[in-house]
Amino acid sequence: MTPRTPLTASSDTRAPMPDGPGARLDRIHAAVASLAAEERRLARLGLTGAARRCREQQRYWQFLAAVFALESEPDSGGTLSAREAMDWNRAFGLGGAIG
Repeated sequence: MTPRTPLTASSDTRAPMPDGPGARLDRIHAAVASLAAEERRLARLGLTGAARRCREQQRYWQFLAAVFALESEPDSGGTLSAREAMDWNRAFGLGGAIG
């Protein structure tokens, strides 16, 4: 993605992303909402090229929302530690675990 002038202030990709997962998702959702409103405005004005560019930016931010939403999901408890994941004998039921 080539850096361009953002269509809205909240969709500026040059701005730092917040550290906390909640703040990060808030920033991403604000960008998506502002771009959706801008896309509607541009479509009403008949600026199809600009509306298409706005939609492209919106898709990028929606992708970020999906990626960061995965990060904030709580652990289900079914994951293995790194050491357990490397234990091929245990993983395939071959007897004697590493340890």
